[in-house]
Amino acid sequence: MGERLPVVSLFSGAGGLDLAVERADAEPLAPGDPGSGLLRVSVATDYNDPALKTLKANFGDTRTLTGDIRAVSTEEILAAAGLRSAEPVLVVGGPPCTPFSKSGFWLEQKRESRDPNASLLDEYVRVVRESQPEAFILENVQGLTYKTHTAQFERLLKGLGELGYNPQWKVLLAADYGVPQLRRRVFVVGRRDGERFEFPEPTHSGWSEHTRTFDTSKIPHVTAAQAFEGLPRLVRASEDEIVDGNYGELAAEVPPGQNYLWHTERYDGRNHFEWRSRYWTFLLRLDPDRPSTTLQAQPGPWVGPFHWENVRTASGRERARRLRVNEMLRLMSFPDDFTIDGTRADVQRQLGNAVPLELGKAVVCALMSQLGYLDRAGAGRAVVYA
Repeated sequence: MGERLPVVSLFSGAGGLDLAVERADAEPLAPGDPGSGLLRVSVATDYNDPALKTLKANFGDTRTLTGDIRAVSTEEILAAAGLRSAEPVLVVGGPPCTPFSKSGFWLEQKRESRDPNASLLDEYVRVVRESQPEAFILENVQGLTYKTHTAQFERLLKGLGELGYNPQWKVLLAADYGVPQLRRRVFVVGRRDGERFEFPEPTHSGWSEHTRTFDTSKIPHVTAAQAFEGLPRLVRASEDEIVDGNYGELAAEVPPGQNYLWHTERYDGRNHFEWRSRYWTFLLRLDPDRPSTTLQAQPGPWVGPFHWENVRTASGRERARRLRVNEMLRLMSFPDDFTIDGTRADVQRQLGNAVPLELGKAVVCALMSQLGYLDRAGAGRAVVYA
C-alpha cells in the first residue's frame, strides 16, 4: 500500500465523516477493517474538546486542533497536518447544524434564520478557498435546504461555485444506504476540476414517512431488530436508562412504533393529550420491524426513540427504557468497537450529531471513484448485522 491520501476534517465532532473517509471501501461493520487504507484524516478540528477526545481515541494518528474555527487560520490547520495549499485531497465536515435544525424552531431568531452560528458555513468556504483541496464534502441537516434558510444556502453554493468547484447537493436518506435509521441529511460535494459530481444510487429501499412506495428490486431497509441482533441482553436497566417521572407510566403503555398520539382520543390509550400537540418524537417507541427514526442529539426526558421493550424498576413498575450505547452505535452503523467516553447522554449527544457511517461511506466512495482513486467494483455491498 502506498502513502495514504491526506484529508482535512472541519467540525469533526465524534468523527462520523472521518470514519467514513478512512473506511470508505471497508466491509460494512467489520471491526478494525480499514479497507484499502486509501485516505487518512491528517488533521481534525472542532471547538468541543470531549468530541475530539473521542476522535483521538479512534484515530490515533490524526492531529487535532481544538478551537473556534473563526479564530483558527487555514495556515494553522494545514501546518498541523504537515500540508501546504493544494495538497489535501479532500476537505470534509459538517458545520454545526443547530442553526438549521427543526429543534428550537420556536426561537424567533431561528425561524428568521438569524442564528449567528450560521456564519460557520462561510468559514467552511474560507478553508476550501485557502487550502484548495481536490474536492470537498459538506454535510448538514435537511433544514439547511428549507426556504427559511435560502439566503444562507445560496450564499454557500455561490461561494463554493465561485472557487470553480461546481457544487452539487442532494438530500439523502440514510436508510437507503444500509443505515437502520430514517435520517435525512443534505450533502454538498464539489470538485476542483469543475466536473459534476454524481451522487451514489441507493442500495436499499423501503417505505418512509414521506412515501409508501419503494423499489422492491433493492435490498430492504435494515430494521431496528436486525440492527440489534447479537447484542447482549441485560436483565436490569441502569437508572439513567429508565423513562420515569411525569410521563413514565404513559410512555410504558405506548406500543412499538407509536408515540404520544396513542394517548389521544383517536387511539386506544388514555385520552391524555390533544391531537398533534407535541413533537412527533414525544414518547416515541421504536418499531422493531422498521428502521429507527432519527437519533436525537439532545433529547428531553420524554423524547424518543425509546426501545420497544419495557423494563422493570427496582420497585417492580414497568417502564420504557432509553437506548444503550451499543444500540446507538448500531443505529448509526458504527462498528461495535468504536469508543466514546462519558455518560449515556454524552454518547447520545455525540452520536446524534454525527454522520451515519454507511451513509458517509457511500458519498466518499462515490467521490473517490469519480476522481479515479477507487474502482467502482464492489460498491453497494449489503450491510449485514451479525
